[in-house]
Amino acid sequence: MDYVCGVDIGASAAKLVILDERSQLAGKAIRRSGVDYAESADACLADALSQAGAAREQVVSAVATGYGRDNVPWANATRTEIACHGAGAFFHFPRRLTVIDIGAQDNKIIHLGPDGRRLSFRMNRKCAAGTGTFIEEIAHRLNLPLGELNGLAERSTKEVALGSFCTVFAATEILARIRDGEKAEDIVKGAFRSVVKRAVEMDAIEGELVLTGGVVAHNPVLVKLFEESFGQPVLVPPYPQYAGALGAALAALERRRKGPPTCC
Repeated sequence: MDYVCGVDIGASAAKLVILDERSQLAGKAIRRSGVDYAESADACLADALSQAGAAREQVVSAVATGYGRDNVPWANATRTEIACHGAGAFFHFPRRLTVIDIGAQDNKIIHLGPDGRRLSFRMNRKCAAGTGTFIEEIAHRLNLPLGELNGLAERSTKEVALGSFCTVFAATEILARIRDGEKAEDIVKGAFRSVVKRAVEMDAIEGELVLTGGVVAHNPVLVKLFEESFGQPVLVPPYPQYAGALGAALAALERRRKGPPTCC
């Protein structure tokens, strides 16, 4: 059997998806992006191929996306993050959507029509407000493991509002909240609420709302907060951190059906 591959090299993590010719998931892998994106992509490919029980020669088309998409030498083509995240979300929810992707360094809001075509998008590129970096800084300031934040927020009974979206100013504000005797879980929930508020400010929601990205994958409490803020149910794909890689794999499958050269 032949396979196609999509790889999403983000600022923090490299994600890779292998699909068979029926668009079924055959393998997936994630690694830290590190400083050598090509090496990270190779390692992810090896992991996913092992999971799929396939050989590298069976991957006949590959598309790269993300921050480091130009650093995958064996990819046949590249696609923008916007295109791939939109396609990955629409694959699971084929209808009019607003996709909010929360990554390590930026946020994306993508509007898709009922046919999956992109209508418009917004990106937060100027600072780390409301991104994974913001959450990491909160964990650092509270001297807590990043993986414990979601559980703490879910136990919160009194949400501490943070007045600043700025990562630097919010960190200073958190120190003041600690000095005031506020509980860590209440501060953490307030920090997650800041992530939601930042997304609310970026753009309006049209159609159903889908959340993707590593921050959502590791912090499901965000889904509840988004539902509270937007007053509607939120959809999350089975593997939200792999949405971009899935979209890239779907693009690779389309190229394969059009007869592109064999890759890898």
